[in-house]
Amino acid sequence: MILLRPDCLVFRTTDGEDVPCSAYEVTVELMGTSTKWLDADLVGHAAEAVLHYFKSEKGQNTVSVAEFSEALERVLRGLGLDVKAAGKDTPSLSSKDSAPMSPPRVVEADLRALAGESDPGCELVFFPRLRDAVRRELDGSPTVLRFSGLRDCVKQLTGAKRWNTDCQSLNDQIVEYLRTSLRSEQSGSNCAMVVC
Repeated sequence: MILLRPDCLVFRTTDGEDVPCSAYEVTVELMGTSTKWLDADLVGHAAEAVLHYFKSEKGQNTVSVAEFSEALERVLRGLGLDVKAAGKDTPSLSSKDSAPMSPPRVVEADLRALAGESDPGCELVFFPRLRDAVRRELDGSPTVLRFSGLRDCVKQLTGAKRWNTDCQSLNDQIVEYLRTSLRSEQSGSNCAMVVC
């Protein structure tokens, strides 16, 4: 058995052939020319989220192209984008469905700035500030809440010069804490979160 790269899945085509490929490459292929109109980082993060969903949450290393395509469309639609996979038949839309979608309201927060307010090793001070930041940013009812600077934030909090197992552990704790905070602070709103 061949070990797949962490960013790859085995895609089953309609003819039953299994092709190992990175999620981002398949995303670009599925979306065709529409990718040039979209933010490459946003598409990349959406592909990573779908990859994580299949690998970690569903425990699958093999997925059909149709399954991946549908999951990717759901993620991108959740971010306020109206996309269709290349080659997919577009069903006829009623006048109610054809109303233009409003652009997503993206709110950004910098994790490095939050970590800058804390001394190295002071995660106990950092996490309440992080919860307050989630609460504050959700007040404006964003469509997407984007936290950037995760890697630098972790290295700053741990005082590490190079990435190590302590860094990875804190990285995972911050991501899980953000997910939990978003779920508990989100009162009925439908906001997506991107952490990079």
